[in-house]
Amino acid sequence: MHIEALTIPDVRLITPRRFADERGFFSETFNERTWRDTGFDAHFVQDNHAYSVDKGVVRGLHFQLQPAAQGKLVRVSRGAILDVAVDIRRASPTFGRHVAAKISAENWKQIWVPPGFAHGYVTLEAHTEVIYKVTNLYAPALDRGIRWNDPALAIDWGIDDASAILSEKDLRQPLLAEAADLF
Repeated sequence: MHIEALTIPDVRLITPRRFADERGFFSETFNERTWRDTGFDAHFVQDNHAYSVDKGVVRGLHFQLQPAAQGKLVRVSRGAILDVAVDIRRASPTFGRHVAAKISAENWKQIWVPPGFAHGYVTLEAHTEVIYKVTNLYAPALDRGIRWNDPALAIDWGIDDASAILSEKDLRQPLLAEAADLF
């Protein structure tokens, strides 16, 4: 496993090893002992699987408040995404900044998004499947979000507003400056 810190060091890009031969490949995408041995202390309680039919589906930017804040270990089993993590920890020197990484079935990378970050992605291919582990169960009463295209965040999603496919919930999210509940 290769681990790379991004420009916001709490967010990490992880590349599990793949063992390939003429039949295909084998990869250990998560191992609790290896996870802890490499310095991660998160414990996962749930796996989620999201399927997006079209290219240009935007999911996010989502987070949960304490005491149900979630860390996420995100990977793609089919297709590709641009994955985005926004630091929403008010006391952080990187508050309001974001990191983005292409995660795909082809590059086999994963991204670790710790609690205190809003998370989202846009599908870069049709029929994309995203699988992610979370450190806390879904808590609807603590579920929050910020607007995916907030100009203050200056995220280059690689898609214009008119082409983005969003849920009604994500269309109604507040700007970061309007978000009452953060970390």
